[in-house]
Amino acid sequence: MERELLERLLAGEDETYFAALAALRSDASYVVWDGAASAESLARVYERRLRHTRRRGIETSGLERAVQSLGQYDQPVRLGQVRAADGVWVFMLFLTEDGSGLVACTGVRRTDT
Repeated sequence: MERELLERLLAGEDETYFAALAALRSDASYVVWDGAASAESLARVYERRLRHTRRRGIETSGLERAVQSLGQYDQPVRLGQVRAADGVWVFMLFLTEDGSGLVACTGVRRTDT
């Protein structure tokens, strides 16, 4: 997927999208994987991650909102990732199966960098 398309998809949603967009524009690495997964199963996975990050005090952005969005979305999604150039923030992107839209975006602050 072209960087410019990801930039367009991340434009204008909320602070998490804006942070991922800023990272992407600041030479972040990114990947969008082939294939798709059930939004419902990803909602369960990220619900567990939400509980884990809360217990551990790990800073996240948009994780609760992403879990809700995935839980309400009834189509398969593709996964993507934006890793800030300094490695401090990693953003997970949940795209429509064809890659034309963004279902959700969440970020986690890495403490092991």
